[in-house]
Amino acid sequence: MAPQVTPPASARAPLVIGIAGGSGSGKSTISRAVLAALPAGRGVLLQQDHYYRSQAHLSESDRAAVNYDHPEALELDLLTTHLDQLRTGQPILRPTYDFTIHDRLKEGVRIEPAPIIVVEGILVLADERLRSRFHVKLFVDTDPDIRVMRRIRRDLEQRGRTFAQVRKQYYETVRPMHLAFVEPSKRFADIVIPEGGQNQVALDFLLSFVRQRASEG
Repeated sequence: MAPQVTPPASARAPLVIGIAGGSGSGKSTISRAVLAALPAGRGVLLQQDHYYRSQAHLSESDRAAVNYDHPEALELDLLTTHLDQLRTGQPILRPTYDFTIHDRLKEGVRIEPAPIIVVEGILVLADERLRSRFHVKLFVDTDPDIRVMRRIRRDLEQRGRTFAQVRKQYYETVRPMHLAFVEPSKRFADIVIPEGGQNQVALDFLLSFVRQRASEG
């Protein structure tokens, strides 16, 4: 039986899809697949990762010590405001966060409104304000061992971390915050996708729905 999807209030209102899951679960893989399935200009992506608060007032060592997996590390108010602007047809200037320096860049990115809006991040289902704006809520559920290996590889290759730094962050903040905030938010999902981006059946189902919705707009 197909899941019940809350329709937008208007036939012309954008469809908003929220994609949550633990770090390294495959959220970005799913999000990219959704956008790739749409014609140019029909979909936009809002990544929670770009809404970390500015750490310019902190030293480099203090920035590295921040708990980036707690909701208070994020400007979720700004993310919610930007989502509302896109939903009402207004462009936004999205901040850009650089994980290699633990801070925002001065330059933002202009994002135009589109019929399909994907909001992706570990905590997007944990925040009631965001959750209430999603027509489809997804949780990407992946084995913890796979998630941690993906995170190690990403942080070493893309974010300039050492293995000791990655290990310390995982045990001190990533894992505890996952258990406190991310995992409990799974109960709010309309659809739980096991095996992350490797679940082709679930991905095909999602892409079929998104293509159909985009063609109706």
